[in-house]
Amino acid sequence: MTAAPAFDALDRPPHLLLVDDDDRIRELLKRYLTQAGARVSAAPDAVGARRLLASMDFDLLILDVMMPVEDGFSLAENVRKGSKVPIVLLTARGMPEDRIRGLSIGADDYVAKPFEPAELALRINAILRRTVANRGEVLEIVSFGPFAFNSARGELQRDGAAVRLTEAEVALLRILAARPGDVISREDLAKRTGAGLERSVDVQVTRLRRKVEADPRAPVYLQTVRGVGYRLAAD
Repeated sequence: MTAAPAFDALDRPPHLLLVDDDDRIRELLKRYLTQAGARVSAAPDAVGARRLLASMDFDLLILDVMMPVEDGFSLAENVRKGSKVPIVLLTARGMPEDRIRGLSIGADDYVAKPFEPAELALRINAILRRTVANRGEVLEIVSFGPFAFNSARGELQRDGAAVRLTEAEVALLRILAARPGDVISREDLAKRTGAGLERSVDVQVTRLRRKVEADPRAPVYLQTVRGVGYRLAAD
């Protein structure tokens, strides 16, 4: 195996999410990318990936296309609805139509198996460099009233002071902050946060309101759209 090239696109180790149902490939790539200097979290399927996405921030996702129950195409498409995180698709199928499909749903690259891990690492580093250049290394921050939410870091501040949030609250706020002013359905929030039940979303919204609303019973920022869902009224 070729020596792992070091990641140098960021001023810190990139955090990668690797999703592949093949245990051998998943462990091999995780070990290789870790040796190259990345932080790597791994999941065997889309369900496990969603749990990790709801609780952690990632610089790039590596998704296998051929997975049972929910394939990589579906997972990538769902992620892209609320996030601009770079996505690399892996597949044993090198058909042009598959590549076109992957790129059309928002994937940044498409790598056909078998491949050299060193090539994958180089592609990841190139994508991260473009991402940094395109965003000018400026973190996206959504402001509402005295609050500022750094979606990339999952951090909320009030007038410069940190507000402690649970992982579930971060996941919820991140989804709402990605589309400020837009109504996100309770069903969509339940799926994307991993809450499972719409009632669980209601509970999380109630708890979050206690931290950001002067009067949680008359919310100004976390607004309810009756019969549909919730929206974040940002500045």
